[in-house]
Amino acid sequence: MLENFIASLAEWILRVSNGEIMWVAFYAGLFVAVITSLGALVAIFARSIPEKGVEFSLSFAAGVMVVASFTSLVLPAIESTDSFSPAGIGVALGVLLIYAIDRLLPHEHLVKGYEGPRSMKERLRKVWLLVIAVIIHNLPEGLAVGTSLVYNLRVGLVTTIAIGIQDFPEGTVVSLPLATLQKKRLQPIAMGVLSGFAEMAMVLVGAYFFTLFSWLLPYGLGLAGGAMLYVTVKEMIPEIYRREESETLVTLGFFAGFYVMLFLDSMLG
Repeated sequence: MLENFIASLAEWILRVSNGEIMWVAFYAGLFVAVITSLGALVAIFARSIPEKGVEFSLSFAAGVMVVASFTSLVLPAIESTDSFSPAGIGVALGVLLIYAIDRLLPHEHLVKGYEGPRSMKERLRKVWLLVIAVIIHNLPEGLAVGTSLVYNLRVGLVTTIAIGIQDFPEGTVVSLPLATLQKKRLQPIAMGVLSGFAEMAMVLVGAYFFTLFSWLLPYGLGLAGGAMLYVTVKEMIPEIYRREESETLVTLGFFAGFYVMLFLDSMLG
C-alpha cells in the first residue's frame, strides 16, 4: 500500500513538475521546511519540553539518519559505479567538510556548550550560536534529500519523507529551549522556521549542483552520507547518551527511527 502511494506520489510530482528535477527538489525542500516549521510552532502552546522528550526526539532522528546514510546515499553511490572508490572518497569529504565547519564556525550546543574559535564566543549572542549549531546539523539532511532525488526520484522521496518525519521533533527541539531561555515565543519560532528553510536551501543547492555535474553524483551521495554520519556520531549520539538514567529510552528512540527509515526504504524493494 505504501509502495503504491510512493509510486503514485512520484508520478504526480513528475507530472506537476513537468519532469524538471529542480521543481521536484523545490517541493521536497518545501516539505521538509514546512514540517520543521510546524514542529517549531509547538513553542506557542508549550512552556517547556521534558528532557526525556528531547532525548527521545534526538535519538529517533539519529536512527533515521544512520539508516538513510547507508540505504539512500552510500550504497546507491557504490551500486551506481560498481566501485567503492567514489563512495569512499565522498564519505571522507563529507566528514572533513562538517568537521571543518564544526571547528571554524562558532556555535553552541545546549548540552556540550560552545564550539568554534574562542575569539568569536563573545561576539555572538547565545541564541545565534544555538541557531548556527542547528543549521550545521540540518545542512547534511538537505544535501541528502537533494542528491538522492537526482539519483532516483523514488529513493529521494523515501529520504524526503523520512527526513520530514524526524524534522518535526527537531523543529520543536530548536524552538522550545530557545523560548525557555529568552522567555519569548516569536523569535524562537522564527529561528526554528529559519533552520527549516536553511535545509530547503541545501536541498536546492545539492539538486542543482549534481544535475549540472552528474558525473560527480556518486561522490555527492557519499559526501552527504558521510556528513550525516559525522553529525550523528559526533554530535547527536554523545548528547543523547549524556545521562545514564535515560539510556533505555534513547536506545528505544534510536531503534524506532532506525525501523521507520528501514521500513520506508523496504518499500522500494
